[in-house]
Amino acid sequence: MNIIQLGLRGFQFLMILLIMSLIGNMISISSGPSVINYDMFVAVFCMLALFYLIAQAVKPDSLTIHPALPLTLDGLAVLFTFIGGVATAAYLKVHSCGNIDYLNTNIVTRGSGKRCHEAQASTAFLWFAFAAFLASLILTALNGNANTRAGGIRRGPQMSKV
Repeated sequence: MNIIQLGLRGFQFLMILLIMSLIGNMISISSGPSVINYDMFVAVFCMLALFYLIAQAVKPDSLTIHPALPLTLDGLAVLFTFIGGVATAAYLKVHSCGNIDYLNTNIVTRGSGKRCHEAQASTAFLWFAFAAFLASLILTALNGNANTRAGGIRRGPQMSKV
């Protein structure tokens, strides 16, 4: 299961890197509405979380700060990417980037077809990242249950092993 988790982490890293670069380019051209700033927060949070989660997937025993930390980081990433995907899609209102009236009246696109395409692409990547973080959350929860199934009490050797 570790190789699956590592593959998911690599995919998440790629999605978050794309989101960060697209949103960063939108912000650098002209400052955007609050939803664009929130999407950048999501990208930065997920990237910082991935620095730990990728290292933890490579060496799970040596980098465990707290057993619930990977589950918490995955849960927050799922929540934040879901909110970002919904909010950005709601602000964009799913129109064609070739519609001049739409481009001029939308707060995110601000009259630019390039910003429109970047916003639509970042929304799609947010949804891909959401799906990947959700899969990681499920795998982390299942892996955590497998590790704690024996209970928290340490038991001594059985009589037949003495």
